[in-house]
Amino acid sequence: MFKDLDPILHSQIRLAIMSILVGVESAEFAYLLDNINTTKGNLSFQLSKLKDAAYVDIKKSFKGNYPLTTCTITENGINAYESYISIINDYFKEYRLKKNKKK
Repeated sequence: MFKDLDPILHSQIRLAIMSILVGVESAEFAYLLDNINTTKGNLSFQLSKLKDAAYVDIKKSFKGNYPLTTCTITENGINAYESYISIINDYFKEYRLKKNKKK
């Protein structure tokens, strides 16, 4: 009855990253860190997971003398995110149906 949720996206930090990236052209590591409640090490680890799944591209460069990591969502990532949202919405619809039947 229920479809499987994507285990890559079914993680609070990875879902937060994807939710930010789906709405912007790209985001710097520092921006993600400021907007997600996690540590630098955990954010880096979670970004690696998303990169390995081909959901994000990560570009490393320099801004002046400082390292700069920029993240962009891929077409694969957009499709996975949209699918995840659709599937989880089905879960919520089922809950609402059951809740309304009890009334």
